[in-house]
Amino acid sequence: MKKVTLFSLTFLRIFTGWYFLYEGIVKLIEPGWTARPFLASSRWIFADLFYAISQSSFLLGIVDFINVWGLIFIGLSLITGLLVRWFSLAGFFLLLMYFAAHPPIPGYTFGTIAEGSYLWVNRTLIQALVLLVFVFLPNRLLFGLDRMILRWKEEKAHAPVPNVKGEGTSMERRELLRDLISLPFIGAFAYAFYRKRKWDSFEEKYLAGQQLDTSTGATLLSFNVTRLDELKGPMPKGKIGDLELSRLIMGGNLIGGWAHARDLIYVSQLVKKYHTDDRIMSTLMLAERCGVDSIITNPALGRIMNKYWRETGGTMKFISDCGHRDGFQAGIMLSEEVGATSMYCQGGTADRLYVDGKLDEIAGGLELIRSYGKLAGIGAHRIETIQGCVEQGIKPDYWVKTFHNLNYWSAEVDAEQLSTVDRGYKDNIYCFKPQETIDFMNKLEEPWIAFKVLAAGAIRPKEGFQAAFDAGADFICVGMYDFQIVEDCNIALDILGNTNRTRPWRA
Repeated sequence: MKKVTLFSLTFLRIFTGWYFLYEGIVKLIEPGWTARPFLASSRWIFADLFYAISQSSFLLGIVDFINVWGLIFIGLSLITGLLVRWFSLAGFFLLLMYFAAHPPIPGYTFGTIAEGSYLWVNRTLIQALVLLVFVFLPNRLLFGLDRMILRWKEEKAHAPVPNVKGEGTSMERRELLRDLISLPFIGAFAYAFYRKRKWDSFEEKYLAGQQLDTSTGATLLSFNVTRLDELKGPMPKGKIGDLELSRLIMGGNLIGGWAHARDLIYVSQLVKKYHTDDRIMSTLMLAERCGVDSIITNPALGRIMNKYWRETGGTMKFISDCGHRDGFQAGIMLSEEVGATSMYCQGGTADRLYVDGKLDEIAGGLELIRSYGKLAGIGAHRIETIQGCVEQGIKPDYWVKTFHNLNYWSAEVDAEQLSTVDRGYKDNIYCFKPQETIDFMNKLEEPWIAFKVLAAGAIRPKEGFQAAFDAGADFICVGMYDFQIVEDCNIALDILGNTNRTRPWRA
Protein backbone atom coordinates (compact mmCIF):
# COMPACT_ATOMS: atom_id res chain seq x y z
CA MET A 1 0.00 0.00 0.00
CA LYS A 2 1.32 3.44 -0.88
CA LYS A 3 2.68 5.60 1.93
CA VAL A 4 0.26 8.42 1.14
CA THR A 5 -2.62 5.99 1.76
CA LEU A 6 -1.11 4.83 5.04
CA PHE A 7 -0.65 8.40 6.25
CA SER A 8 -4.17 9.35 5.13
CA LEU A 9 -5.74 6.48 7.07
CA THR A 10 -3.59 7.29 10.09
CA PHE A 11 -4.65 10.95 10.06
CA LEU A 12 -8.29 9.88 9.69
CA ARG A 13 -7.90 7.69 12.77
CA ILE A 14 -6.19 10.46 14.78
CA PHE A 15 -8.74 13.15 13.91
CA THR A 16 -11.60 10.78 14.68
CA GLY A 17 -9.98 10.12 18.04
CA TRP A 18 -9.63 13.87 18.63
CA TYR A 19 -13.39 14.23 18.14
CA PHE A 20 -14.20 11.38 20.58
CA LEU A 21 -11.72 12.54 23.21
CA TYR A 22 -13.04 16.10 23.29
CA GLU A 23 -16.66 14.91 23.44
CA GLY A 24 -15.82 12.75 26.46
CA ILE A 25 -13.82 15.40 28.32
CA VAL A 26 -16.53 18.03 27.85
CA LYS A 27 -19.13 15.66 29.33
CA LEU A 28 -16.76 14.86 32.20
CA ILE A 29 -16.19 18.48 33.24
CA GLU A 30 -19.70 19.78 32.51
CA PRO A 31 -21.58 20.03 35.84
CA GLY A 32 -24.59 17.75 35.99
CA TRP A 33 -24.21 16.29 32.49
CA THR A 34 -26.40 13.25 31.90
CA ALA A 35 -27.68 11.24 28.96
CA ARG A 36 -31.18 11.37 30.38
CA PRO A 37 -32.69 13.93 27.94
CA PHE A 38 -31.19 12.09 24.96
CA LEU A 39 -32.58 8.73 26.11
CA ALA A 40 -35.97 10.05 27.22
CA SER A 41 -36.61 11.78 23.89
CA SER A 42 -36.11 8.62 21.81
CA ARG A 43 -39.11 7.87 19.58
CA TRP A 44 -38.13 4.79 17.55
CA ILE A 45 -38.78 1.07 18.25
CA PHE A 46 -36.47 1.05 21.30
CA ALA A 47 -38.05 4.19 22.80
CA ASP A 48 -39.62 2.35 25.75
CA LEU A 49 -36.30 0.72 26.67
CA PHE A 50 -34.37 3.98 26.50
CA TYR A 51 -37.06 5.79 28.46
CA ALA A 52 -36.99 3.12 31.17
CA ILE A 53 -33.22 3.55 31.48
CA SER A 54 -33.62 7.33 31.74
CA GLN A 55 -36.02 6.90 34.68
CA SER A 56 -33.75 4.54 36.65
CA SER A 57 -31.04 6.38 38.59
CA PHE A 58 -28.97 3.17 38.82
CA LEU A 59 -29.09 2.31 35.11
CA LEU A 60 -28.69 5.95 34.11
CA GLY A 61 -25.56 6.19 36.27
CA ILE A 62 -24.06 3.21 34.43
CA VAL A 63 -24.96 4.67 31.03
CA ASP A 64 -23.49 8.07 31.93
CA PHE A 65 -20.26 6.44 33.12
CA ILE A 66 -19.94 4.36 29.95
CA ASN A 67 -20.63 7.39 27.77
CA VAL A 68 -18.09 9.67 29.41
CA TRP A 69 -15.22 7.27 29.92
CA GLY A 70 -16.00 5.25 26.81
CA LEU A 71 -15.62 8.35 24.64
CA ILE A 72 -12.43 9.37 26.43
CA PHE A 73 -10.72 5.96 26.09
CA ILE A 74 -11.90 5.47 22.53
CA GLY A 75 -10.46 8.88 21.70
CA LEU A 76 -7.13 8.14 23.39
CA SER A 77 -6.94 4.76 21.63
CA LEU A 78 -7.51 6.23 18.19
CA ILE A 79 -5.08 9.09 18.68
CA THR A 80 -2.22 6.95 20.05
CA GLY A 81 -2.95 3.91 17.91
CA LEU A 82 -3.09 1.59 20.94
CA LEU A 83 -5.64 -1.28 21.01
CA VAL A 84 -7.36 0.36 18.05
CA ARG A 85 -9.25 -2.73 16.94
CA TRP A 86 -10.94 -3.33 20.30
CA PHE A 87 -11.78 0.27 21.09
CA SER A 88 -13.03 0.81 17.54
CA LEU A 89 -15.37 -2.13 18.00
CA ALA A 90 -16.58 -0.69 21.31
CA GLY A 91 -17.08 2.71 19.66
CA PHE A 92 -19.00 1.11 16.81
CA PHE A 93 -21.56 -0.40 19.20
CA LEU A 94 -21.76 2.81 21.23
CA LEU A 95 -22.54 4.83 18.10
CA LEU A 96 -25.00 2.17 17.01
CA MET A 97 -26.92 2.81 20.25
CA TYR A 98 -26.87 6.55 19.54
CA PHE A 99 -28.28 5.85 16.09
CA ALA A 100 -30.97 3.50 17.42
CA ALA A 101 -32.11 6.16 19.91
CA HIS A 102 -32.49 8.91 17.28
CA PRO A 103 -32.47 7.53 13.74
CA PRO A 104 -33.12 9.98 10.88
CA ILE A 105 -36.10 7.96 9.72
CA PRO A 106 -39.15 9.84 8.40
CA GLY A 107 -41.89 9.85 11.00
CA TYR A 108 -39.51 9.66 13.96
CA THR A 109 -37.76 13.02 13.72
CA PHE A 110 -40.65 15.44 14.37
CA GLY A 111 -39.88 17.74 17.28
CA THR A 112 -36.29 16.55 17.64
CA ILE A 113 -33.18 18.71 17.39
CA ALA A 114 -30.76 17.93 14.54
CA GLU A 115 -27.63 19.75 13.40
CA GLY A 116 -28.28 19.04 9.74
CA SER A 117 -30.73 17.52 7.29
CA TYR A 118 -30.63 13.73 7.15
CA LEU A 119 -32.54 10.89 5.51
CA TRP A 120 -31.76 7.47 6.97
CA VAL A 121 -28.04 8.25 7.05
CA ASN A 122 -26.60 10.78 9.51
CA ARG A 123 -23.14 11.58 10.82
CA THR A 124 -23.51 9.09 13.69
CA LEU A 125 -23.95 6.21 11.26
CA ILE A 126 -21.05 7.42 9.12
CA GLN A 127 -18.76 7.64 12.18
CA ALA A 128 -19.79 4.12 13.19
CA LEU A 129 -18.85 2.79 9.75
CA VAL A 130 -15.48 4.58 9.94
CA LEU A 131 -14.77 2.79 13.21
CA LEU A 132 -15.80 -0.49 11.62
CA VAL A 133 -13.11 0.06 8.98
CA PHE A 134 -10.49 0.40 11.74
CA VAL A 135 -11.74 -2.86 13.27
CA PHE A 136 -10.80 -4.83 10.16
CA LEU A 137 -7.64 -3.00 9.09
CA PRO A 138 -4.45 -4.90 10.02
CA ASN A 139 -2.41 -3.18 12.74
CA ARG A 140 0.67 -3.01 10.55
CA LEU A 141 -1.12 -0.71 8.06
CA LEU A 142 -1.59 2.23 10.45
CA PHE A 143 1.20 4.10 12.21
CA GLY A 144 0.80 3.98 15.98
CA LEU A 145 1.60 2.07 19.16
CA ASP A 146 -0.09 -1.12 17.94
CA ARG A 147 2.26 -1.23 14.95
CA MET A 148 5.28 -0.45 17.13
CA ILE A 149 4.39 -3.28 19.55
CA LEU A 150 3.81 -5.65 16.63
CA ARG A 151 7.24 -4.87 15.16
CA TRP A 152 8.87 -5.34 18.57
CA LYS A 153 7.25 -8.77 18.97
CA GLU A 154 8.34 -9.87 15.50
CA GLU A 155 11.93 -8.76 16.06
CA LYS A 156 12.02 -10.50 19.44
CA ALA A 157 10.74 -13.74 17.94
CA HIS A 158 13.54 -13.90 15.36
CA ALA A 159 16.79 -15.74 16.16
CA PRO A 160 19.68 -13.33 16.85
CA VAL A 161 21.92 -12.66 13.87
CA PRO A 162 25.27 -10.91 13.70
CA ASN A 163 24.79 -7.18 13.58
CA VAL A 164 26.89 -4.87 11.51
CA LYS A 165 27.41 -1.57 13.31
CA GLY A 166 24.98 1.07 11.96
CA GLU A 167 23.10 -1.35 9.75
CA GLY A 168 19.33 -0.78 9.88
CA THR A 169 19.59 1.97 12.51
CA SER A 170 18.34 4.67 10.19
CA MET A 171 15.40 2.55 9.07
CA GLU A 172 14.46 1.70 12.65
CA ARG A 173 14.54 5.36 13.61
CA ARG A 174 12.21 6.30 10.77
CA GLU A 175 9.78 3.53 11.67
CA LEU A 176 9.79 4.62 15.31
CA LEU A 177 9.05 8.23 14.36
CA ARG A 178 6.17 7.10 12.19
CA ASP A 179 4.67 5.04 15.00
CA LEU A 180 4.97 8.02 17.37
CA ILE A 181 3.22 10.31 14.90
CA SER A 182 0.42 10.90 17.40
CA LEU A 183 2.67 12.74 19.89
CA PRO A 184 2.44 16.14 18.13
CA PHE A 185 -1.34 15.75 17.92
CA ILE A 186 -1.59 14.99 21.64
CA GLY A 187 0.36 18.18 22.30
CA ALA A 188 -1.82 20.13 19.87
CA PHE A 189 -4.96 18.79 21.55
CA ALA A 190 -3.73 19.78 25.01
CA TYR A 191 -2.83 23.29 23.81
CA ALA A 192 -6.12 23.76 21.97
CA PHE A 193 -8.07 22.56 25.00
CA TYR A 194 -6.15 24.98 27.24
CA ARG A 195 -6.84 27.90 24.91
CA LYS A 196 -10.52 26.96 24.68
CA ARG A 197 -10.88 26.86 28.46
CA LYS A 198 -9.01 30.15 28.76
CA TRP A 199 -11.37 31.81 26.28
CA ASP A 200 -14.39 30.36 28.10
CA SER A 201 -13.04 31.86 31.31
CA PHE A 202 -12.57 35.23 29.57
CA GLU A 203 -16.13 35.11 28.24
CA GLU A 204 -17.51 34.15 31.65
CA LYS A 205 -15.74 37.07 33.33
CA TYR A 206 -17.07 39.42 30.69
CA LEU A 207 -20.64 38.22 31.11
CA ALA A 208 -20.26 38.49 34.87
CA GLY A 209 -19.57 42.18 34.48
CA GLN A 210 -15.83 42.18 35.21
CA GLN A 211 -13.84 45.19 34.05
CA LEU A 212 -11.58 44.31 31.14
CA ASP A 213 -8.56 46.33 30.13
CA THR A 214 -9.42 45.91 26.47
CA SER A 215 -12.89 47.42 26.72
CA THR A 216 -14.05 50.98 27.13
CA GLY A 217 -17.38 52.67 27.55
CA ALA A 218 -17.21 53.65 23.90
CA THR A 219 -16.95 50.08 22.66
CA LEU A 220 -18.90 47.83 25.01
CA LEU A 221 -21.99 48.22 27.15
CA SER A 222 -22.02 46.69 30.62
CA PHE A 223 -24.02 43.47 30.70
CA ASN A 224 -24.40 41.98 34.18
CA VAL A 225 -25.64 38.41 34.57
CA THR A 226 -26.41 37.07 38.04
CA ARG A 227 -25.11 33.54 38.51
CA LEU A 228 -27.04 30.66 40.07
CA ASP A 229 -24.66 30.54 43.03
CA GLU A 230 -25.69 34.12 43.82
CA LEU A 231 -29.29 33.10 44.52
CA LYS A 232 -30.25 34.51 47.93
CA GLY A 233 -32.52 31.73 49.10
CA PRO A 234 -35.57 29.54 48.45
CA MET A 235 -38.59 31.06 46.75
CA PRO A 236 -41.61 31.41 49.09
CA LYS A 237 -44.77 29.59 48.03
CA GLY A 238 -48.50 29.87 48.49
CA LYS A 239 -51.47 27.60 47.93
CA ILE A 240 -54.58 27.88 45.80
CA GLY A 241 -56.70 25.05 47.12
CA ASP A 242 -54.33 22.08 47.21
CA LEU A 243 -52.12 23.49 44.45
CA GLU A 244 -48.83 24.92 45.75
CA LEU A 245 -47.23 27.62 43.60
CA SER A 246 -44.14 29.77 43.90
CA ARG A 247 -44.91 33.44 44.60
CA LEU A 248 -43.00 34.28 41.42
CA ILE A 249 -44.51 32.51 38.40
CA MET A 250 -42.87 32.43 34.99
CA GLY A 251 -44.76 34.00 32.10
CA GLY A 252 -44.80 32.13 28.80
CA ASN A 253 -45.01 34.98 26.29
CA LEU A 254 -41.28 35.29 25.75
CA ILE A 255 -40.55 31.59 25.27
CA GLY A 256 -43.65 31.30 23.09
CA GLY A 257 -42.54 34.18 20.89
CA TRP A 258 -45.49 36.45 21.72
CA ALA A 259 -43.42 39.49 22.55
CA HIS A 260 -45.04 42.87 23.11
CA ALA A 261 -42.79 44.71 20.70
CA ARG A 262 -44.85 47.89 20.25
CA ASP A 263 -43.33 49.47 17.10
CA LEU A 264 -40.22 47.26 17.17
CA ILE A 265 -41.52 44.82 14.60
CA TYR A 266 -38.42 42.60 14.58
CA VAL A 267 -38.58 41.66 18.28
CA SER A 268 -41.05 38.77 18.04
CA GLN A 269 -38.96 37.10 15.33
CA LEU A 270 -35.81 37.67 17.37
CA VAL A 271 -37.38 36.09 20.44
CA LYS A 272 -38.54 33.07 18.44
CA LYS A 273 -35.07 32.54 16.98
CA TYR A 274 -33.52 32.76 20.44
CA HIS A 275 -35.90 30.33 22.10
CA THR A 276 -35.12 27.00 20.49
CA ASP A 277 -36.43 23.85 22.18
CA ASP A 278 -33.10 23.34 23.95
CA ARG A 279 -33.03 26.97 25.11
CA ILE A 280 -36.59 26.76 26.45
CA MET A 281 -35.89 23.56 28.35
CA SER A 282 -32.68 24.90 29.87
CA THR A 283 -34.56 28.06 30.87
CA LEU A 284 -37.27 26.02 32.59
CA MET A 285 -34.64 23.91 34.34
CA LEU A 286 -32.88 27.02 35.62
CA ALA A 287 -36.18 28.46 36.85
CA GLU A 288 -36.93 25.28 38.78
CA ARG A 289 -33.49 25.31 40.36
CA CYS A 290 -34.27 28.84 41.54
CA GLY A 291 -37.55 27.73 43.08
CA VAL A 292 -39.88 29.00 40.35
CA ASP A 293 -42.14 25.98 39.98
CA SER A 294 -44.94 27.25 37.72
CA ILE A 295 -45.48 28.81 34.31
CA ILE A 296 -48.52 30.51 32.81
CA THR A 297 -48.72 30.11 29.06
CA ASN A 298 -50.85 29.16 26.08
CA PRO A 299 -51.89 25.54 25.38
CA ALA A 300 -49.96 25.84 22.09
CA LEU A 301 -46.84 25.30 24.20
CA GLY A 302 -48.15 21.97 25.41
CA ARG A 303 -45.73 20.20 23.06
CA ILE A 304 -42.63 21.76 24.58
CA MET A 305 -43.96 21.32 28.12
CA ASN A 306 -44.49 17.61 27.54
CA LYS A 307 -41.05 17.38 25.94
CA TYR A 308 -39.60 19.14 28.99
CA TRP A 309 -41.34 16.85 31.48
CA ARG A 310 -40.38 13.70 29.59
CA GLU A 311 -36.78 14.51 28.75
CA THR A 312 -35.63 16.28 31.92
CA GLY A 313 -37.87 14.88 34.62
CA GLY A 314 -38.82 18.48 35.51
CA THR A 315 -42.01 19.14 37.47
CA MET A 316 -42.80 22.69 36.33
CA LYS A 317 -46.55 23.26 36.79
CA PHE A 318 -48.32 24.33 33.60
CA ILE A 319 -51.15 26.84 34.11
CA SER A 320 -52.90 27.25 30.76
CA ASP A 321 -54.63 30.47 29.72
CA CYS A 322 -56.82 28.41 27.35
CA GLY A 323 -56.35 30.98 24.60
CA HIS A 324 -57.64 29.45 21.36
CA ARG A 325 -58.93 30.79 18.06
CA ASP A 326 -62.06 28.66 18.41
CA GLY A 327 -62.95 30.01 21.83
CA PHE A 328 -62.65 29.31 25.54
CA GLN A 329 -64.15 25.80 25.44
CA ALA A 330 -61.78 24.65 22.69
CA GLY A 331 -58.84 26.05 24.65
CA ILE A 332 -59.93 24.13 27.75
CA MET A 333 -60.15 20.82 25.91
CA LEU A 334 -56.74 21.32 24.28
CA SER A 335 -55.23 22.30 27.64
CA GLU A 336 -56.56 19.13 29.24
CA GLU A 337 -55.20 17.07 26.36
CA VAL A 338 -51.67 18.46 26.79
CA GLY A 339 -51.69 17.98 30.57
CA ALA A 340 -52.21 21.45 32.01
CA THR A 341 -52.09 21.59 35.82
CA SER A 342 -54.74 24.30 36.03
CA MET A 343 -56.70 26.44 33.54
CA TYR A 344 -58.27 29.87 33.38
CA CYS A 345 -60.01 32.14 30.90
CA GLN A 346 -57.35 34.25 29.21
CA GLY A 347 -57.60 37.99 29.94
CA GLY A 348 -58.27 39.15 26.40
CA THR A 349 -60.88 36.42 25.91
CA ALA A 350 -62.65 37.26 29.16
CA ASP A 351 -62.66 40.98 28.31
CA ARG A 352 -64.32 40.31 24.94
CA LEU A 353 -66.91 37.99 26.47
CA TYR A 354 -67.73 40.65 29.06
CA VAL A 355 -68.14 43.38 26.43
CA ASP A 356 -70.30 41.05 24.30
CA GLY A 357 -72.49 40.16 27.28
CA LYS A 358 -71.46 36.50 27.23
CA LEU A 359 -70.30 35.94 30.79
CA ASP A 360 -72.29 32.69 30.79
CA GLU A 361 -69.56 31.24 28.52
CA ILE A 362 -67.01 31.98 31.22
CA ALA A 363 -69.22 30.28 33.83
CA GLY A 364 -69.64 27.25 31.56
CA GLY A 365 -65.90 27.09 31.00
CA LEU A 366 -65.22 27.04 34.74
CA GLU A 367 -67.59 24.10 35.10
CA LEU A 368 -65.83 22.21 32.32
CA ILE A 369 -62.41 22.82 33.90
CA ARG A 370 -63.62 21.61 37.27
CA SER A 371 -65.12 18.51 35.66
CA TYR A 372 -61.52 17.56 34.86
CA GLY A 373 -60.64 17.91 38.53
CA LYS A 374 -58.61 21.08 37.92
CA LEU A 375 -58.68 24.50 39.55
CA ALA A 376 -60.41 27.12 37.39
CA GLY A 377 -59.59 30.81 37.14
CA ILE A 378 -60.65 33.99 35.36
CA GLY A 379 -58.24 36.45 33.79
CA ALA A 380 -58.79 40.07 32.79
CA HIS A 381 -57.06 43.21 31.61
CA ARG A 382 -60.07 45.35 32.51
CA ILE A 383 -61.28 45.62 36.10
CA GLU A 384 -64.82 45.92 34.69
CA THR A 385 -64.59 42.27 33.56
CA ILE A 386 -63.93 41.08 37.09
CA GLN A 387 -66.62 43.37 38.50
CA GLY A 388 -69.08 41.94 35.98
CA CYS A 389 -68.23 38.35 36.94
CA VAL A 390 -68.65 39.13 40.63
CA GLU A 391 -72.03 40.79 39.98
CA GLN A 392 -73.16 37.68 38.06
CA GLY A 393 -72.10 35.44 40.95
CA ILE A 394 -69.37 33.73 38.92
CA LYS A 395 -66.83 32.54 41.48
CA PRO A 396 -63.46 31.23 40.22
CA ASP A 397 -60.77 29.53 42.30
CA TYR A 398 -58.41 32.41 41.53
CA TRP A 399 -58.14 35.62 39.51
CA VAL A 400 -55.46 36.52 36.97
CA LYS A 401 -55.56 40.31 36.67
CA THR A 402 -53.14 42.81 35.17
CA PHE A 403 -51.57 45.34 37.50
CA HIS A 404 -48.98 48.05 37.04
CA ASN A 405 -48.70 51.77 37.66
CA LEU A 406 -48.76 54.33 34.85
CA ASN A 407 -45.49 56.03 35.79
CA TYR A 408 -43.55 55.22 32.64
CA TRP A 409 -42.99 57.39 29.60
CA SER A 410 -44.77 55.20 27.04
CA ALA A 411 -47.99 54.99 29.08
CA GLU A 412 -49.99 56.99 26.57
CA VAL A 413 -53.47 56.56 25.16
CA ASP A 414 -55.18 57.80 22.02
CA ALA A 415 -57.42 60.59 23.36
CA GLU A 416 -59.91 60.12 20.52
CA GLN A 417 -60.35 56.46 21.43
CA LEU A 418 -60.82 56.79 25.19
CA SER A 419 -64.57 56.16 24.95
CA THR A 420 -64.19 52.97 22.92
CA VAL A 421 -64.02 49.39 24.18
CA ASP A 422 -60.23 49.30 23.92
CA ARG A 423 -59.87 52.75 25.54
CA GLY A 424 -57.14 53.87 23.16
CA TYR A 425 -55.15 50.66 23.57
CA LYS A 426 -51.76 50.89 21.82
CA ASP A 427 -49.94 47.81 23.17
CA ASN A 428 -48.47 49.92 25.93
CA ILE A 429 -50.98 49.93 28.81
CA TYR A 430 -52.43 46.75 30.32
CA CYS A 431 -54.01 48.08 33.52
CA PHE A 432 -55.88 51.33 32.84
CA LYS A 433 -57.19 51.73 36.40
CA PRO A 434 -54.51 50.61 38.89
CA GLN A 435 -56.05 52.24 41.98
CA GLU A 436 -59.52 50.92 41.19
CA THR A 437 -57.95 47.50 40.68
CA ILE A 438 -56.35 47.68 44.13
CA ASP A 439 -59.57 48.79 45.79
CA PHE A 440 -61.75 46.13 44.17
CA MET A 441 -59.29 43.22 44.44
CA ASN A 442 -58.92 43.98 48.17
CA LYS A 443 -62.58 43.01 48.59
CA LEU A 444 -62.19 39.57 47.01
CA GLU A 445 -61.33 36.45 48.97
CA GLU A 446 -59.97 34.41 46.05
CA PRO A 447 -56.19 34.40 45.43
CA TRP A 448 -54.94 36.91 42.87
CA ILE A 449 -52.18 36.30 40.34
CA ALA A 450 -51.01 39.67 38.99
CA PHE A 451 -49.54 39.76 35.49
CA LYS A 452 -48.12 42.43 33.20
CA VAL A 453 -46.58 43.86 36.38
CA LEU A 454 -43.72 45.29 34.32
CA ALA A 455 -46.03 46.65 31.61
CA ALA A 456 -44.31 44.34 29.11
CA GLY A 457 -40.82 45.55 29.97
CA ALA A 458 -41.54 49.25 30.48
CA ILE A 459 -41.10 49.12 34.28
CA ARG A 460 -38.02 47.93 36.17
CA PRO A 461 -38.54 44.66 38.10
CA LYS A 462 -37.78 46.17 41.52
CA GLU A 463 -40.50 48.80 41.05
CA GLY A 464 -43.03 46.51 39.39
CA PHE A 465 -42.67 43.62 41.85
CA GLN A 466 -42.93 45.93 44.86
CA ALA A 467 -46.02 47.70 43.50
CA ALA A 468 -47.81 44.42 42.70
CA PHE A 469 -47.19 42.74 46.06
CA ASP A 470 -48.01 45.95 47.93
CA ALA A 471 -51.23 46.21 45.90
CA GLY A 472 -52.33 42.85 47.31
CA ALA A 473 -51.28 40.32 44.67
CA ASP A 474 -50.65 36.85 46.09
CA PHE A 475 -48.49 35.83 43.11
CA ILE A 476 -46.89 37.69 40.23
CA CYS A 477 -46.40 36.31 36.72
CA VAL A 478 -43.34 37.65 34.90
CA GLY A 479 -41.81 36.81 31.53
CA MET A 480 -38.09 36.14 31.97
CA TYR A 481 -35.17 35.35 29.71
CA ASP A 482 -32.75 32.77 31.09
CA PHE A 483 -30.18 35.42 32.00
CA GLN A 484 -32.78 37.34 34.06
CA ILE A 485 -34.13 34.52 36.22
CA VAL A 486 -31.69 34.59 39.14
CA GLU A 487 -31.77 38.37 39.38
CA ASP A 488 -35.59 38.46 39.28
CA CYS A 489 -35.77 35.77 41.97
CA ASN A 490 -33.45 37.76 44.23
CA ILE A 491 -35.53 40.91 43.71
CA ALA A 492 -38.72 39.00 44.56
CA LEU A 493 -37.09 37.52 47.68
CA ASP A 494 -36.06 40.96 48.91
CA ILE A 495 -39.52 42.43 48.31
CA LEU A 496 -41.45 39.52 49.81
CA GLY A 497 -39.51 40.10 53.01
CA ASN A 498 -40.61 43.74 53.11
CA THR A 499 -44.11 44.30 51.71
CA ASN A 500 -46.51 47.07 52.62
CA ARG A 501 -49.93 45.65 51.82
CA THR A 502 -53.37 46.01 53.34
CA ARG A 503 -54.93 43.03 51.58
CA PRO A 504 -54.24 39.83 53.57
CA TRP A 505 -52.52 36.97 51.81
CA ARG A 506 -55.26 34.91 50.22
CA ALA A 507 -52.99 32.02 49.27
